[in-house]
Amino acid sequence: MMSQRSWTAEQIPDQTKRVFVVTGANSGLGLATTRALARKGAHVILAVRDEAKGHRAVAEIIAEQPGAHLEVRQLDLADLDSVRAFADRLCSDGARLDVLVNNAGVMAPPRRVGAQGHELQFAVNHLGHFALTGLLLDLLADGNDPRVVTVSSTNHRQGRIFFDDLSGERTYSPMGFYNQSKFANAVFGWELHRRLTAAGSPVRSVLAHPGYTSTNLQTSAPVGMVKLLFGRILTPLAQSPDQGALPQLYAATAPDVESGQFIGPDGMAELRGAPKRVRLAPAAADAETGRRLWELSERLTAAWRRESE
Repeated sequence: MMSQRSWTAEQIPDQTKRVFVVTGANSGLGLATTRALARKGAHVILAVRDEAKGHRAVAEIIAEQPGAHLEVRQLDLADLDSVRAFADRLCSDGARLDVLVNNAGVMAPPRRVGAQGHELQFAVNHLGHFALTGLLLDLLADGNDPRVVTVSSTNHRQGRIFFDDLSGERTYSPMGFYNQSKFANAVFGWELHRRLTAAGSPVRSVLAHPGYTSTNLQTSAPVGMVKLLFGRILTPLAQSPDQGALPQLYAATAPDVESGQFIGPDGMAELRGAPKRVRLAPAAADAETGRRLWELSERLTAAWRRESE
């Protein structure tokens, strides 16, 4: 992969007739991603928890880009029933799908659980996306240059899976469990790549991270010192959402991207800059960790699937 220091969203190839699902598309990186894809002719499905906010985002983009191909569909990643309903509707509508961008996330809230009782960050950032990806893989396999882009973080390098206390019932640290969820994203993206490749699937699994970007992720959920640090003190160092979205846009659209690659900013400590291939933590590519997390995630979502069918 050549240096991409000059790569911008203007260099995204024409995306006319391609269909994208972007989770968390109404704000921050998701909105920036949606706007850039729409500008290149893509049909983008905004998968959002709050439909009113999704429609406001669509209105904002259409005001800038009349004729943009956008639609809003409700998806609450913290609730596996909502994930199933979203995927079922997409499949029953006979929709096409070329790229899934697993972008949505929450960061460092006080301990909360989702609808099925899983710690909120693990539920939204990992489990919801794990289930969504599995439910949409058949659609993706029929797509044009199909890809799954999973958005992780540099924080994955500080993370691990708390297999003996997955939901923080005994000990909970907001940032520790955020790091767990971002590590899970990295493990999932790599393990998905390994399994798709072994199966001869045309779907590419690519990882991306935005560096340090100013979005509502740092202010909507964190409390105390975490909110002060990321929401105020470090804000002047952050790049814009349009800049932060470049790695995931590159992962989703660049012709030279290969399955299993990890795309992040090229600047110091990967905090900002143009997209380039970056290093995945060796622990995230560990085969045993990948198998164990995959099987755990299947159990945590399969019980719900059996009950729903």
